Amino acid sequence: MRRTRRPIARFAGYLPLLICALAALLPLYWLLTGSVRPAATLLEAPPLVPTKFSLEHFRRLFSLSPAGRWLLNSIVLAVVTTLSNVILCSMAGYGFARLRFMGRRTLFWICLCTMMVPVQVTVIPLFLMVRTAGLMNTYVGLALPTLATAFGIFLMKQFIQTIPGSLIEAARIDGCHELMIFWRIVFPISIPAVTTLGILTFTSSWNGFLWPLLVTIDNDMWTMPVGLGSIEDNFFTDYGLTMAGAAVAAIPMIMLFLGLQRFFLKGLTIGAVKG
Repeated sequence: MRRTRRPIARFAGYLPLLICALAALLPLYWLLTGSVRPAATLLEAPPLVPTKFSLEHFRRLFSLSPAGRWLLNSIVLAVVTTLSNVILCSMAGYGFARLRFMGRRTLFWICLCTMMVPVQVTVIPLFLMVRTAGLMNTYVGLALPTLATAFGIFLMKQFIQTIPGSLIEAARIDGCHELMIFWRIVFPISIPAVTTLGILTFTSSWNGFLWPLLVTIDNDMWTMPVGLGSIEDNFFTDYGLTMAGAAVAAIPMIMLFLGLQRFFLKGLTIGAVKG
């Protein structure tokens, strides 16, 4: 009797989580199925499995707008900011965690305090600096404010502090300089935190709307979120075209998370368990 009750009790415990997961996935399922449904049946109650499929919305998306260029701009911006954050934040986190220098704690607390400042407060001074430097409507102007973030530095510092100090001291005794210690010892061990930082940075850059909208002038320099905002008309909403664009923007994020979720979940639990 106990053996038969355990699976039932376990299923009953997971049932509320399963219902919440299905409720969270329903809008995404509706989006993906709506992007491949014919326009005539788009506003009907969606069946569990669509009976008719059509790629007309995707064809119109890439023929009526430079969606391919928007997608390329988003990829370039997300890849550049992700790589720069992974490298710069990892190096800064190593410096704050393992190096001893004057003003280390003060600089780290100043860095943390910048996380409390809303992004909207810093948009105007950043915009003025980028415009003064002549970087409007360029990839450099798009990526410059997000090449390194305070959150990334904090995340990497917290993880690097969990690495045994004896390992780093042994490398120093063997004659390794700090850069060699970082690249050959610290960075490979920090792959879970690096992956987490990369996913979060890529997602934030990919979904960014306000800064690309302010910095870009020509529609050829728009990113995917800015381009999708221009598709909607003031008096009419083309749901098929909008769903197709949203699906194109969402698929890379889904693939990225599914491919790296093991490292992502491990990185999020940094410091959760002690001992």
